[in-house]
Amino acid sequence: MRKLYALFLVAAVPTVALADTPLEELQHDWSVCQYQTLEAKKENCFSSLSQKAHQASQMKNNSSAPLLIWSAIIDSSWAGAKGGLGALSLVKQARTNLEKAIEIEPNALQGSAWTSLGALYYQVPGWPIGFGDKDKADEMLKKALAINPDGIDPNYFYGDYLLKEKRTDEARRFLTKALKAPARPGREIADNGRRRDIERDLQSIP
Repeated sequence: MRKLYALFLVAAVPTVALADTPLEELQHDWSVCQYQTLEAKKENCFSSLSQKAHQASQMKNNSSAPLLIWSAIIDSSWAGAKGGLGALSLVKQARTNLEKAIEIEPNALQGSAWTSLGALYYQVPGWPIGFGDKDKADEMLKKALAINPDGIDPNYFYGDYLLKEKRTDEARRFLTKALKAPARPGREIADNGRRRDIERDLQSIP
């Protein structure tokens, strides 16, 4: 489950706050947990943030697609920090919330639910351990790109998926496009971290 290191999405965040925990605050706190927290402390950081995200979602009766998406993003990141079989329950919970978000609002946060699901399906182990499925990953990541063709995250995750499938020429194209995505005001920590992820992938291509 350590392969879940890559599953750290930076979904588009609207300017209007939701519940008592605005999406902007969840996004910022996630960035701090992921990119400014020591490895040994990341699991606790994401665990606390998960509680905060789920409380915010529950205050909206779990009917807000953006909050469900962010709850799933944080739980997926927590799973990546936790590792091992114990992380499976977290990624299953994340999948459930992403599927619910899609039912409510398929294009929420520029299709971030599709990106998140696609990333889960190629990073989680397949049967009999987990629910990983490369065909579903490909399908969902393409849906994400159809909604947000220039976004840093859908291009990064599809490039990373292609790289793991040894489709290096295609991977380079999507990763390069992700690296050129415009900076997003107020999300410098996350953007800088994502660019490091992209550069690491590009450097691994012969």
